[in-house]
Amino acid sequence: MRTLLERGVSIIFISHKLKEVLEICVEIVVLRGGKVAGHTQPGRATEESLAEMMVGREVLLEVDKTPATPGEAVLRVENLVVLDDRRLAAVKSVTLEVRAGEIVGIAGVQGNGQTELIEAITGLRKAESGHVRINGQDVTNAPPRRVIEAGVAHVPEDRQKNGMVSAFPVKDNLVLQTYYIDPYADGIVADDRAIEASARELVERFDVRPRNIFSRIGALSGGNQQKVIIARELSRQSRLLIAAQPTRGLDVGSIEFIHKQIVRMRDAGAGVLLISAELDEILSLSDRVVVMFAGKVMDDMPIQNATRNLCGLLMAGVDPKAAPREVNQA
Repeated sequence: MRTLLERGVSIIFISHKLKEVLEICVEIVVLRGGKVAGHTQPGRATEESLAEMMVGREVLLEVDKTPATPGEAVLRVENLVVLDDRRLAAVKSVTLEVRAGEIVGIAGVQGNGQTELIEAITGLRKAESGHVRINGQDVTNAPPRRVIEAGVAHVPEDRQKNGMVSAFPVKDNLVLQTYYIDPYADGIVADDRAIEASARELVERFDVRPRNIFSRIGALSGGNQQKVIIARELSRQSRLLIAAQPTRGLDVGSIEFIHKQIVRMRDAGAGVLLISAELDEILSLSDRVVVMFAGKVMDDMPIQNATRNLCGLLMAGVDPKAAPREVNQA
């Protein structure tokens, strides 16, 4: 982009990422509700001031949470091996644990086995070996419905592929996991009044736009599609939340709200497994950080030890605690 600027090309850069905006742009225009909410320059703006212009109120960019009080394990992954679509090992004997009342963040550069690990835990991909136990139940290679019924809420990484049915209206997408049970069904008959009442409450609470619950979800913006999925999963009573890229495509106000809801689930006693490409998100939300590289766990550490520098080295496959290799001098 800087090379293009040097060539005299003008660039309109659109992003939710405030650090990028402040780093790259010369002039900044903030839109809110289809109107210009402010105009500034990087030298006169901060992340906080831009966020306030975007949302119309003060926004907490740091997650406000109390220390975790972990309980019993709600997820145990033991020596899990998972292959990718090329039949190569993407997850290599991974062992990890998530306990009730804590948020465990998985940090790693995209493509180092995080996607395949989550798909194997949630029943979307077959594990070659190892075990997955949720709330004491062995759900290794179980179908997704059984995983859900074991007490799991899942915000998938690919919302289009695994999170929604684009041809269905918003109201039906909000009950994809629960349409067959009370209060949304009486035997084989759906209770439309209950489905619609719940949908109206959720789109209001999670600020899904437009508010029309009969709108086809595929016609919504990507951010509002994500809000529907977040609303569905975080509103259920689950003992384990698996959230993969939960704030992808959302504005700073929505990100703040989702972070609060994730912390609320933790404080209510749920275990949370968080996967994010944003290291800031991992370090802000997590109580414990697991770093993956090339399909393996490089380290599992409490948040107090998880510095940006250490995580960056581990994400690149460098273990600072490993003894240096001797150099053979001829």
